[in-house]
Amino acid sequence: MIYIHFIINPISGNGKHNLAASFIKQHFPSDQYKIEVDYTKHKKHADELTKAAISHNPDCIVACGGDGTINEVASGLIGTNITLGIIPVGSGNGLASNLNIPRDFKKAIEIIKNGKTDAIDVGKINQHYFFSNTGIGIDSLIIKKYERSGNRTLSSYIKAALISSFEFRAHETIVSFDGHSIKVKPFMLFISNSNEMGYNMSLTPKASLKDGLLDMVIIPELSFIEKLVLGYYVLRNSIEKFKKAKHFLVRNIGIEMPQKIFTDAQIDGEQCNIKSNILNVSLLPKALKIFV
Repeated sequence: MIYIHFIINPISGNGKHNLAASFIKQHFPSDQYKIEVDYTKHKKHADELTKAAISHNPDCIVACGGDGTINEVASGLIGTNITLGIIPVGSGNGLASNLNIPRDFKKAIEIIKNGKTDAIDVGKINQHYFFSNTGIGIDSLIIKKYERSGNRTLSSYIKAALISSFEFRAHETIVSFDGHSIKVKPFMLFISNSNEMGYNMSLTPKASLKDGLLDMVIIPELSFIEKLVLGYYVLRNSIEKFKKAKHFLVRNIGIEMPQKIFTDAQIDGEQCNIKSNILNVSLLPKALKIFV
């Protein structure tokens, strides 16, 4: 008997996905599978539900949501032998897209039933895990405004990005990696484990979940015109043409922001306030087992 525990975020993707326990159970014969289903009720609830599910020793825990829900579930599985499954029902779905997991419920379920697994790298920023990406530049402000809009759509994301481009103020930052130390006021400091950040957009199209490296993009302060040009290249998935974007492949990164006390960051598309101005970013090679 295979025990699979599903954790569904009912409001992912503006709550229009209609994924329910009854639909899931009809695809898993009761003589072969034990199926349990929980629904999240608030932010970070998936974290609590995952810890509770782990105590019952499931073979697999399936995150049904967007990148934020996946992050909460997957973070609890680091250091266990439990496999992560994904049914993407969020807005951006960057990690699922990188893994070629379709939004079609039946096809995503078939991936889980087929049982093919792989191990992917996991990023860590201080005590927080990330599976797709993290950032402490303008993207953290964009996510904060995007979340406050209450409307998880691409148009809302673009609107948040436009407003943030006028409001964002860069702070002096010291970035250390591979024996180098860079002092910069970053408009963007983006660190990615995957080749997509959601909505089919990417700042790191060549990134791999299995290469043992993180892809870091640093962009300094920009003029108004330069911001417009950057936005154009981001929407066209051709940031490599933007000359001020510097790209690095790294394993460990030290970040210090002397003028700040706390650090606003985005982690897998969710706003996070880190209670420190010193950040340590690292990579855990092949630390998460996942259905592919």
